[in-house]
Amino acid sequence: MESIQKFLEFELLHIGTYVISVFTIVRIVIIILTAAILLWVIKKTLMRKQVVKKFDTGTAYAIYQIIKYFIWVIAFGLILESIGIRVTVLIAGSAALLVGVGLGLQQTFNDVISGVILLSERSIKIDDILEIDGDIVKIQDIGLRTSKGLNRDQISIIIPNSLITTNKVINWSHQTRHNRFRINVGVAYGSDVDLVSEVLKSSALENKNVDQIDGVEVQLLDFADSSLNFQLLFYSDEIFRIERIKSDIRKVIARKFKENNIVIPFPQRDLHIKKD
Repeated sequence: MESIQKFLEFELLHIGTYVISVFTIVRIVIIILTAAILLWVIKKTLMRKQVVKKFDTGTAYAIYQIIKYFIWVIAFGLILESIGIRVTVLIAGSAALLVGVGLGLQQTFNDVISGVILLSERSIKIDDILEIDGDIVKIQDIGLRTSKGLNRDQISIIIPNSLITTNKVINWSHQTRHNRFRINVGVAYGSDVDLVSEVLKSSALENKNVDQIDGVEVQLLDFADSSLNFQLLFYSDEIFRIERIKSDIRKVIARKFKENNIVIPFPQRDLHIKKD
């Protein structure tokens, strides 16, 4: 027993008043292992099926992230205390330094605060589909400083959290994943309006990703200079792949227009040359 005590008290490093012994290393390892095990248990608990039924995956993830940062901050403070560094004294003594660092890292702190807001408010969650600066992104991870998303070209994008909280962002998944989309098309004057409407509806309903229950709607938008402008409206759950779905529907529309002799016009101008 005495030999174990001597082993634990053996000094590995001595700097001024700070002494790091074998016992100090053991305490640090125990703190890290305890924090890691505790987080593992919390994560398993939050992700259990009965819990996920109350919270969706994005909400459970946000709660876990907040708890994770909180636990690691406490663990880091305990590690400093184990080494002999008083956290309260350290914070008080470095207040002026923190102000200087804060000014230099203002944007970083802004991103971190934005990350805390995102995780606590849960306005943005994992698997949400956002429209940021004209780009459609599917959120894969929400970190404390940055979030990671995947765009339609399968490119991973790192997004500073402040960009999400301070800019105008459209969350296509916020209320429901069942959204209405539009396709605009113009036809030549003299076309049968009822036939055009029927062709547009049938073209949309041929696509398996278009909701068949809510149906589709066709509106005559305007009498333009060169065309009758129609708008095809339909519902779909495939938000992330909607541009590909629109492309498929447009191909069907083009084929059916050709079969029914419906013409898509192009602007034309008559030029009159006056002779003296």
